[in-house]
Amino acid sequence: MPRTEQQFEEIRAQKATLIMDTALELFASEGYYPTSISRIADKAGISKGLMYNYFESKESLILEIIGKGIDQLTQHLDPDHDGFLSEEEFVFFINENFRILQQNLDYWKLYFATMMQPAVYKLVKEKYPHFLPPLQGIVEGYFRRKGIEDPELEAACFDAMLDGIFLNYVLDPEGFPLERIREMIIERFR
Repeated sequence: MPRTEQQFEEIRAQKATLIMDTALELFASEGYYPTSISRIADKAGISKGLMYNYFESKESLILEIIGKGIDQLTQHLDPDHDGFLSEEEFVFFINENFRILQQNLDYWKLYFATMMQPAVYKLVKEKYPHFLPPLQGIVEGYFRRKGIEDPELEAACFDAMLDGIFLNYVLDPEGFPLERIREMIIERFR
């Protein structure tokens, strides 16, 4: 019996996920530049030619992986999409992002490794220029309603603090007191 279009789409989605998961693992463990398309294809158990049916280049592959992670994080900042961050939404954002960090350590290894490479960072910044400003505005609004004197600076500090926490956890997941820090952030910024 021939496959339906829906079955073909499901197979295509599964292959794309396999390629992305394999690339994420290799990029995180071996680095972006040393990992070749051939290496990704071999590890995924597919041909190099088939890989190009899903991603036109290694750059498009990493952008898709980074974008998927960005989307996963940002969906928790303003879950009702009203542009307003309540205390409950703030707590949900912190809890969900700490959970995501713990569940997807390879992504965060890749994220920090690639963001430190100027050429890759430039690719990501060009692809997702719209990502940061709206989110930062939502966080600034939250701090403004909390009566913070300089909400823009507070939001920048908060963002940098989260980056630092995530980086420290990536470097030492066993020794870093992530749960205690999560609780402290909620208490301090709620």
